[in-house]
Amino acid sequence: MHKIAIGVLPWRAMEVSIFKRMVTILPAFCLATGMARATESPFIGEWKLDPSKTRLPDEMKVASEGGNKYAFDFGAGAEQIVVDGTDQQGNDGTLLSVNPKAPDNWIVERKKDGRLLIKATWKLSKDGRTLTDYFRGFESDGSTLSMDYVYRRTGGGSGFAADWQSIKETMNSPYLIEVKEFQSDGLSLITPAQTKNVKFDGKDYPSEGPNARRGASASVLRLDERALVLTDKIDGKVIDTEAIGVSPNLKTLTITVQIPGREKPNVMVFKPK
Repeated sequence: MHKIAIGVLPWRAMEVSIFKRMVTILPAFCLATGMARATESPFIGEWKLDPSKTRLPDEMKVASEGGNKYAFDFGAGAEQIVVDGTDQQGNDGTLLSVNPKAPDNWIVERKKDGRLLIKATWKLSKDGRTLTDYFRGFESDGSTLSMDYVYRRTGGGSGFAADWQSIKETMNSPYLIEVKEFQSDGLSLITPAQTKNVKFDGKDYPSEGPNARRGASASVLRLDERALVLTDKIDGKVIDTEAIGVSPNLKTLTITVQIPGREKPNVMVFKPK
């Protein structure tokens, strides 16, 4: 259950996460003198996700460890959980529970500091080849992020135990990102989950917000006036890179996110709000 990156679904990509995942690492480019200041940046504004042009492939692994104990890997390392509906210690100071409502129906929940972060209803097809994930993420501002995923089983395993790769992702709720000037020489990328404040100096700056992971930071390099490369880290380790570009007519913002070890990137396309 990581889902989208850039705080989009921090606990699937933070599981990228956020909730899922982020371009081959690009070489560093020095910022040329005389470039436009952040206040003139074409990135600044409110952007709304265009689901029809967005692809958010996801992968997750569920491994049986005997009895009703399983290892779940949503992209941030395995979490060993007894599938009995109780809250158990998960990654990043969270509590993870998996409730087996039926052999083909599991309810997955993640909580932190007493607050429900995500609830996912998993349903297995009769032939066991596909898994449908009705994913709901609950933001601190009271909003809900609703997505439906369909996964295909890869490799062996039975029941919910398998390596799962998504073949269809459906965004059911609007998703916004706001970009503002940060301290006159940087940008703030703001979602309900977290805020990334970065400057055009290549240095790491801590991420902020209710769903920001502990030790999370971001840095940015500007390739030209309409292209950036943002790197996300946890405790200094790269967890994804994001190629961010604005179209020549300034009507489209595209974020291509790649996580190390993942074959397929997330490609998120936004339009002005």
